[in-house]
Formats: sequence, C-alpha cells, structure tokens
Amino acid sequence: MQIDPMPGDHVAGSGRFVSQLTRNTIAFVLAGGRGSRLMQLTDWRSKPAVPFGGKFRILDFTLSNCVNSGIRRIGIATQYKAQSLIRHLQRGWSFLDGRFREAIDVLPAQQQINEDWYLGTANAVFQNMDLMRRNAPQYVIILSGDHIYKMDYGKMLAQHVQRGADMSIACIDVPLKEAMDFGVMHVDENNRVIDFVEKPANPPCIPGRPDRALASMGIYVFNADFLYEQLIRDADTPGSSHDFGKDIIPHCVKRYQIVAHNFADSAVGSHPGERPYWRDVGTIDAYWEANMELTKVTPELDLYDQDWPIWTYQEQQPPAKFVFDNDGRRGMAIDSLVSGGDIISGGTVHRSLLFSNVRVHSYATVEDSVILPKVDIGEGARIRKAVIDKNCNIPAGMIIGYDPEADRKRFHVSEGGVTLVTPDMLDQSIHHLR
Repeated sequence: MQIDPMPGDHVAGSGRFVSQLTRNTIAFVLAGGRGSRLMQLTDWRSKPAVPFGGKFRILDFTLSNCVNSGIRRIGIATQYKAQSLIRHLQRGWSFLDGRFREAIDVLPAQQQINEDWYLGTANAVFQNMDLMRRNAPQYVIILSGDHIYKMDYGKMLAQHVQRGADMSIACIDVPLKEAMDFGVMHVDENNRVIDFVEKPANPPCIPGRPDRALASMGIYVFNADFLYEQLIRDADTPGSSHDFGKDIIPHCVKRYQIVAHNFADSAVGSHPGERPYWRDVGTIDAYWEANMELTKVTPELDLYDQDWPIWTYQEQQPPAKFVFDNDGRRGMAIDSLVSGGDIISGGTVHRSLLFSNVRVHSYATVEDSVILPKVDIGEGARIRKAVIDKNCNIPAGMIIGYDPEADRKRFHVSEGGVTLVTPDMLDQSIHHLR
C-alpha cells in the first residue's frame, strides 16, 4: 500500500519516512518479561536482554527501529531481573540528547499507583501514564521489546492518521495452522478490525485468503487521549487481567475505529513479494535458528544495511585473531560470524556465531553453535548444535551435542536437539547468593 506523506512530512532519499508525526509520538517499550521458554538462558536476565547476532541484545532491534524512525522519546518498562538490561541501556543508549526532547527513560516497577508491581501489559503503561502526560504526545506507540525485525514506525503512524483510527495494530500474515499461537484479527475489506481473539483454536482467515491469518505483532499505535481513557477504564474494571491482547483490544474493536496495519507496508529491507523478516526468538530452538540464519551467505536479516543501522553498546575490543597453521591444528572459522576480542587458537569453527571475547583452544571444534561472550573452549573440546551461555569455561576434551542422552543428564536439550549450557550447569556459577 502506498502511503502519501502528511503535511510537513517528507520521504528521505534512502526511502525512510521522516515525519512530524514521529516527533509528536512517545514509544513505550514493554521489556519486563522473563521469556521462560528460553529456559535457563533467562535465569539471570530478562528476555529483551538476551544477546543476539554476535554483538546485540534483543531489545536493540526495537530501540533502533524507534531511533531510525525519528521516535526519540522512549520509555522502557522493566521488571524481571532487569540489571543486565539497565546496564546495557546506560552504556549503549545514553546518546540521546535531552536538549532536543530526546530521552530514554528506564521505568522499573515502582508501585507508583498502589502496592502492586506491573500486573499486565496495560497496567505497566497505566502506572506510567503521568510520565506520558507530562510529555504531552499526540500519539503513543506501544512496543514489545523481545522480537527481531526492522520496521519504519513512521509509515504505520501515517496510515493511522490518514484512516482516522483511534488505535492501529501492526500485523503479519501467517499460515492459518500457526495462527493459534498469536492474537488474531478478523478484518473487513477495508482492514478495519471487527474482531480480535487471543490464541484461538479456530482462527479467522484473511478475506479472500482462506489459508492465511492476520497475527498481531504486539505493536499498537494509539491517539494519546484515547489511550488514557482506555487505561483508566481498564484499571477500574473488576476482574480485568490488565492486558492489551486480552482486555483492551477486545473491548475497543466492538466500539471504536481500530485499523490493522500490514507489516509488509513498513518493513525495512524486504522486497516486493518477499515475506518480511520478523522473528519471535522465544524458544531455544527459535533463538538458535535465528542466529544460525545469520551465518548464511545471504541471510534474510541484513545487519549490514547502513541506511537502517542496528545500534548497540560497542565494547572496545581488539580484532579477532586466528593463530597456528599446522595440519590438525589450524585456527580457522568457515561460514561463521566472529566478533572482536575472539582468539581462535588452533581450533576450528564451522557454521557458528561467536560473540566477543571467545577463546577456542587448539584441536577444539565448534559446529552449528551459538557461543555467547567470554566463553573459553578448552583444548580438544567438541561442540555441535549448541548454545553456550556467557562466562562458560568448557573443560578440555568435553563433548557437547553428540550424545543427546548424555547431554540431558547435565545440560538442557531442546525439542529440536539444541543443547543449552550455562555456567550453573558446569558448577561454575558466577552469581554469589550467599
């Protein structure tokens, strides 16, 4: 769908939509969840803080979309084990300038309304409504902090205003058989949402496409005053779970102008006819697969796009180093991503993604694996189809990923056969509780 610019807007040469609308918008990012399906990978960090792609955190993708779209007033609601995330935000996202009404506000649950912590997604926004009102935005965009995608939010805002919507919901079309895992929208021929059901057993299809459904991406644009009204109403409703998908949206679709926004119209980096890139890396298998995709010759997610950079905290590290060139002891990495500070010292890496400060010692082999920062892989160790958490020291000669039954006795093995290893599983806990 072609979106015409609003008065005062223009489209930059790169194709980015630059708009007064984005400057009058506040983003509210929900980043407080654990992500329990990631198992022990989130024992000590929230899901948005989980490392991804060799140098990023999951949350960096949502925040980069905001900054690249021109939305530079951002609130981030945190709750579960947020210290790792807060430290990352302090180090990597402090460049916004308050003199230009730019800011990232970290909003931990503070019992601001009563003695409750955040009770749901809508309640998290409700408890910070005072902050939003003081900033006097015209529009508020509610975002999830735990998905991997690139999107120009300005285009969604433009459609929202042109359609005269009270609320807009970003959606992606998925196979009908997969739709039961999402909130699903039923729309009319004008893309007005006429029903919304959370994880339905029999999801409604897209008009004219009986094999596809419109799934919510957890991205919502509200007129600010309308949002405040709905949050107050929901807070006063007995029995509400205070959730956008379960409470706010079902109430609104029957009464107000709610419009679906097709992600394909604002996805960055996708080509006509291609399914735009969006990943929920909410399980170990999905997380491993999304990282492994980046090792392909031409991955679906383009991290090298200078027109839409992914911003993050950049550690000052020396270049990666590969040493020894003897038969059987050759430091090399093939079809892999290797980060700064890594030393491949006579070991071999195939089809893997290594974060910073990883050491692979002589005669060790790493295949089809995701190795998080500060991992030391001992001499002669063999690792295959694994996720190795930060700060693990893999002993010399240890074998991981070759015998699932043996791995299950000491590590976690996913349904897809990915072995997750954390320091606690190796009796190397770095968390001193007593």
